[in-house]
Amino acid sequence: MGRGLHGLQAAGMAGAGLRVAARLWLPCRGHGRPRAASSSPSCPGCGPPGPGSHCPGAPRSAPTPAPASGADLSAYLWARYQDMRRLVHDLLPPEVCSLLNPAAIYANNEISLHDVEVYGFDYDYTLAQYADSLHPAIFSAARDILIEHYKYPEGIRKYDYNPSFAIRGLHYDIQKGWKRLAHGQWQTPFSSPVPLPWCPQSLLMKIDAFHYVQLGTAYRGLQPVPDEEVIDLYGGTQHIPLYQMSGFYGKGPSIKQFMDIFSLPEMALLSCVVDHFLGHGLEFDQAHLYKDVTDAIRDVHVKGLMYQWIEQDMEKYILRGDETFAVLSRLVDHGKQLFLITNSPFSFVDKGMRHMVGPDWRQLFDVVIVQADKPSFFTDPRKPFRKLDEKGSLQWDRITRLEKGKIYRQGNLFDFLRLTEWRGPRVLYFGDHLYSDLADLMLRHGWRTGAIIPELEREIRIINTEQYMHSLTWQQALTGLLERMQTYQDAESRQVLAAWMKERQELRCITKALFNAQFGSIFRTFHNPTYFSRRLVRFSDLYMASLSCLLNYRVDFTFYPRRTPLQHEAPLWMDQLCTGCMKTPFLSDMAHIR
Repeated sequence: MGRGLHGLQAAGMAGAGLRVAARLWLPCRGHGRPRAASSSPSCPGCGPPGPGSHCPGAPRSAPTPAPASGADLSAYLWARYQDMRRLVHDLLPPEVCSLLNPAAIYANNEISLHDVEVYGFDYDYTLAQYADSLHPAIFSAARDILIEHYKYPEGIRKYDYNPSFAIRGLHYDIQKGWKRLAHGQWQTPFSSPVPLPWCPQSLLMKIDAFHYVQLGTAYRGLQPVPDEEVIDLYGGTQHIPLYQMSGFYGKGPSIKQFMDIFSLPEMALLSCVVDHFLGHGLEFDQAHLYKDVTDAIRDVHVKGLMYQWIEQDMEKYILRGDETFAVLSRLVDHGKQLFLITNSPFSFVDKGMRHMVGPDWRQLFDVVIVQADKPSFFTDPRKPFRKLDEKGSLQWDRITRLEKGKIYRQGNLFDFLRLTEWRGPRVLYFGDHLYSDLADLMLRHGWRTGAIIPELEREIRIINTEQYMHSLTWQQALTGLLERMQTYQDAESRQVLAAWMKERQELRCITKALFNAQFGSIFRTFHNPTYFSRRLVRFSDLYMASLSCLLNYRVDFTFYPRRTPLQHEAPLWMDQLCTGCMKTPFLSDMAHIR
């Protein structure tokens, strides 16, 4: 899974460090292949111990035998630990850091831009990149709407937007709440059990690609939920059954996935309101609260408040406008056809495009469609196109063709395909929402798709830091050591293994907190891809931090996804190198199991 996922392309960065370090290895005696200068007693050459070494020229001296038991065995395990620490240090030269380029385009699927004749774009967070300062304004406006129109407690006004709280891709379970105690009582996170006839319910959490909740990332309001309680809430497991998970567009029976960037202030507001109600012992219905918050956030958009803020100060809110102009102009200069399909209204799009591109921006596009009502635009053939005049007023003309320079409202993809004949892989469409923008186009219509993921730039800069690189590489090496040395099960060895397990968990928490203290990276749980990453790989051929990344590539460039190894393909992972053998099989150590 994740053929082009940037973290996997670098082999979890630990593998990337290994590839760089490989250039520093010694030539293998007899045939010039690389041999690790390893201090590991069971790794005299470049292959696993015992028969079947990958390197025929490697010396075949017997590995140092382990003591039989007791303190000597414990000392042996810690000696192997220290050997590995030294080896990891030697295999991480300075050039290992900064391997990934934040301005690069990453491929999940092979795609040649030479074959792309038509480029399509969403508007918000695709053509127009917005500053993070927009989120506090959305949060505050929706908070005030809750108080003034939905009559929520005035005390909610004390909460301000916290940009460090949530990340995109989280799931919100409306149906999970406090743990039931005896005699109708509920345990709150703020006090001793209190008798209540009702159970407020909500859980904001991060789920991996296999539907497991990442422990340590479940929150009720602004308070973390203990791991034991999370497992208890889901029937003794971290797993969320498929029928409860989000549907195709992120809307399950009781669990919603927050997939777009505008959902960040929504998650923050939900958590703050729940925090206030729980902290003051106020009775509430979680389903109603969730709907009220969602409606308040929607009102900020529907009532045009967000549009007003952006229009009044485009220099503050719109980023990289000149780069957007450069991308569009370059594509047109190379004979590409362009179209725009957005849910935003024409007046807002027109002002933004005039700011970024100029008054003649429509001449760059062959088709412009506003208020498209995605994702139903892609699935409902009943909605007809309507033409708008220069002032944005509706016209009543029957639409028989889509004209360049004209503005159309709503419509549907089926009429769009019939009128333009733009079909299949010669069309590449860019958007920021994996469900609403990309899923249908890839799965149902065979278009190529590009996902705009602004968070990617920051995450790559963190991945490129020395702290992350060393922490993750040692974590991988320690994991490999644990896997191999678990064959020793005497009392002293179990104590050593327990200490390693504790250190491994601490390392995982450290790397998680580098991205976000509460939820970590949007792309990974501790080791698995997140549910967000799974969708990103499934619904996009390419992904990048911004549209401007296209400027770094020729218009006929071919993107090749890295061959990320399956578990059975035995790549040179750092943990395998450091434990002195390839990951599978450990025949010499594990023969007794058979």
